[in-house]
Amino acid sequence: MVRADRPRDGRPDGPAASGRPLAPLLAVCAGYFMVILDVTVINVAVPVVGRELSASLTGIQWITDGYTLVFAGLLLTGGALGDRLGNRRIFCTGVVVFTLASAGCGLAPTAGTLIAARLLEGLGAALIVPGSLALLHQAYPAPAARSRAFGLWGSMAGIAASAGPLLGGLLVTTVGWRWVFFINLPVGCACLLLTLRHVAPSARRTDRPVDWPAQCALIAAVALLTAVLNEAGRRGWSDPLILTGAGLCLLTAAAFVLRERLARTPVLPLRLLRSRPMGGAAAIGLLFNFAFYGMIFTASLYFQHDRGLTALRTGLALFPAVAMTMFASVLSGRLARRTGHRPLVVTGMLLGAAGLAGWAAAGPDPAYPLLVGPMMAAGFGTSFALTGATATVMSAAPDAYSGTASALFNTTRQIGSAAGVALGGSLLATATGFATGLRTAMAIGAAAYLTAAALALLCIPPREPRRRAVG
Repeated sequence: MVRADRPRDGRPDGPAASGRPLAPLLAVCAGYFMVILDVTVINVAVPVVGRELSASLTGIQWITDGYTLVFAGLLLTGGALGDRLGNRRIFCTGVVVFTLASAGCGLAPTAGTLIAARLLEGLGAALIVPGSLALLHQAYPAPAARSRAFGLWGSMAGIAASAGPLLGGLLVTTVGWRWVFFINLPVGCACLLLTLRHVAPSARRTDRPVDWPAQCALIAAVALLTAVLNEAGRRGWSDPLILTGAGLCLLTAAAFVLRERLARTPVLPLRLLRSRPMGGAAAIGLLFNFAFYGMIFTASLYFQHDRGLTALRTGLALFPAVAMTMFASVLSGRLARRTGHRPLVVTGMLLGAAGLAGWAAAGPDPAYPLLVGPMMAAGFGTSFALTGATATVMSAAPDAYSGTASALFNTTRQIGSAAGVALGGSLLATATGFATGLRTAMAIGAAAYLTAAALALLCIPPREPRRRAVG
């Protein structure tokens, strides 16, 4: 049964009813901005946090990856709850949880407490992000308006990524690392007020229960994958515990697939994954997040550990990489109406591959100007491809599964981010030298971008397909 929350004042629903069609976009993007800012702002702060709270390199990785782990593991749960209970309701719940958890992070007295609060932040993010795309899908039904909205949604990730290192460096240098988290409090309050006032209530599918066994299997698989990649740097890749964890990760992933085959109401119907555009675009999202966020994490440690830069100067050094993302998504959203999404995604991934390959080839101790071009290429290419990959996933899904489709895409992206950070940290810890580990990580990231470009050629339609009928 499909239901919709009743508007409290009896007026018609939708963006046009308020007379401010940009208000839903601003509300949704405020929440998404907060989530992505928390991914990037922490990178320049974690070395300082590690020193002040006496955290090891593995602990620093968990401060970064604990958030991403829960975020990735629970995204499908957030999408399923949004489809069942209403995307606006779940989105607002996520904003409240995220804001309170950010306060807990800022007040954390120990590394363990901070990691626990970061896990709670990941839960809030997992409720926010699927609803953000689903609410845009609902608010802007016209393809051209939706494409622009997705472009602006993607550019919000770019703005947050751009602001993160600089803002983090400035806050750490001036008022302390705790304000990296306290900054979320006013943003979260503004987002909640905008959403409740300007975003229309969402339809609810109360006939679709949440498949908890599948959710548990997915969470276990993501947790095991992240733990294996994080701990491999300390224990070594041939350690029996690492090999056991890798085997269990594969078993839980297989259990998830088997459960989805047998479930009467699967959280992720496998027929959606059999769609080449949806499955391919989700894999592309995993690969470009793996490469880009792995680069940001390892480069941040490199600039502070190997070159002795302060947090603020590290933010400035990373700025060329993330600044390009501010307008690349908007540009690709405009060009997509003329070219389709495939050439834009392919171009973006090739640029990203060239950028990281250029860094890997720059030598063990390159001059900083030699790194500016590679960082700019990676940042621009990633953001340039984001809009096309997002639109491909959302267009391939029936409206009734918009929350699930959004959750699938963002789950794969966050798994990519967690794997990129964890693998990068492990390579830095196990390589013969810091510079060697960094160059190896960049070369692996370039290979991931090239694989994504090949997938885009195979899986993304030349033109955006017509939206399917309501399922």
